[in-house]
Amino acid sequence: MNIYETNYLDYAHKLVEFAQKNGANQVQIAISAAKHFTVEVREGNIEKLQNSSSSSLSLKVIVDEKVATANSSDLSQDTIEQLIKSTIKRASYSNPDKYALLPEKQEPTISYIDLKIFDPQVEEIPAEKKIIRAKEIEKIATSDKRIRLSLGSFFSTSIFEYYLTNSNGFSGINKSSRCNAGVWLQSGEGENQYQDGAMESAISFQFLPENEIIAKTAINRVCRMLGAKKIESRKVPVVFEPRMTASLLGFLASCLHGSAIYSNRSFLVGKLGQKIAGSNITLIDDPTLIAYPGSRPFDAEGVPSRQTTVIQNGILNSYLLDTYSARKLNLNSTGNAGGATNFYLKEGNLSQDEIIKSVDKGLLLVNTIGQGTVPTTGDISRGAFGLWIEKGEISFPVMEITFSGNLADILNNIEMIGNDPEKNRSIFGPTIKVAELTLSGK
Repeated sequence: MNIYETNYLDYAHKLVEFAQKNGANQVQIAISAAKHFTVEVREGNIEKLQNSSSSSLSLKVIVDEKVATANSSDLSQDTIEQLIKSTIKRASYSNPDKYALLPEKQEPTISYIDLKIFDPQVEEIPAEKKIIRAKEIEKIATSDKRIRLSLGSFFSTSIFEYYLTNSNGFSGINKSSRCNAGVWLQSGEGENQYQDGAMESAISFQFLPENEIIAKTAINRVCRMLGAKKIESRKVPVVFEPRMTASLLGFLASCLHGSAIYSNRSFLVGKLGQKIAGSNITLIDDPTLIAYPGSRPFDAEGVPSRQTTVIQNGILNSYLLDTYSARKLNLNSTGNAGGATNFYLKEGNLSQDEIIKSVDKGLLLVNTIGQGTVPTTGDISRGAFGLWIEKGEISFPVMEITFSGNLADILNNIEMIGNDPEKNRSIFGPTIKVAELTLSGK
C-alpha cells in the first residue's frame, strides 16, 4: 500500500483493526499532515525560502489497562504495522493505569467546514505574491527615518490536516489554514536601542491587514521606546496592552491545565467553586467560535468541542481537562486534550485611552523579557519595558525595570477592562488596568 495515494482516515481505520487483531484492547490512531511555505527577507534580499510538507502518525494502545504510545514520520504500512506490534508488546510490560482508557464515543456537533477555519485557496497563492508581500512590508517599515535597522520581514502560509480514529468508534477530520506576515525592527543609537515589531495572522489571505498597517504597527512599537529612561523602584498601577494581557492569560492557562492540577503544580489546586478573581472577570475557552485561530471540531482525543466558562464573575467554574486528568480529578473532560483553544478574557466597554486617562502615575506595560513565572505559587517576575503615565497622559518610555506580583492578586485587582482584544491569536484579551504592581528600577 502506498499511503500517499490513499485516504488517511481509511488507512487509520485499517490500522485500528490491525492493532485489535494483534492484542490491543483499545487503540487510537492520529495522523497529522502539514504543508508550509516561508519566505524571510532582510534589507530587500531573500534570506530564507522554504516550501515543505510533512506527515506523522501517533499511536496509543491499551492492553488490560496498560498503556504504551509511539510516533513515526514513516507512514508506510510495513513500518507502522511493526510499530504497532512492538508498542503492544511494550504496553504489556507497563503498569496498569485505569485513568488512561479512551473516552467514550461522542459525535462532534460541528465540523471544520462549519467553523470556517480552512481556506483551500491558501495553498494556491503563488510564491511570488508571498515574496512581494514580505519585501513590501519591510520596504514600508524602513522608509521611516527613525528605523535604524531591519531585523527581517516574513510571510508564511500553512495547511494543517488531522485525522483521528479509535476503537471506540470515533472517526474525525480537522483541517485548518494560516497566513502570517510581519516585520521586526530596531531603532535608536548606542545604549538607547530597542527592538520590536508586528506580526499578523489570519485563516485566509484576504483577511490579513494591509502591508502598510503591519509596517506602521511595527514602526510605532519600536519608535515609541526611543529615549527610554530608568525609574526608581515603586508600586504603581500598571496598564497591560492587549499583547501583555494575552501573555498573562497564557500563564493562567498553564495553571488551569488538568495535569498541573492533579500533580499539585498549580496555585489553583482545590479552588473549584471559589472566588479567585474580581467579579468583573469572566474567562472563556471556546473552540466553537467561527473563523478563530483556536477553533476545532474536537480535541486530540475525539471529545467534541464545547464552550467552557472557566471563570464567571470571579468564580472558578472549571479547569481545562482532557480525559485522563478529568478521571484523575473525578470530573468530566472539557475537550481540552491538546491544551487551551480560544482562551480569552471577556472584554469591557472602555478604550485604551480612557483607561490610561484614569492613571495619575503608573506604567503602560508594552513588552517583557524572560520567563519568571511559578505556576505552583502564581508568582511573576519579569523584565519589562513600558511607557510612563503621568496625570492620564503618556509621558516617556521606560526601560530596565522588572515588574513583579502574584497572579492571584492580579486577578483580584483588575480595576478596568478594555474593549480592544487582538483576536488573531488563540489566547487573547483586551487592555486591562491592575490596581498596583511592584516595579523594580534603579
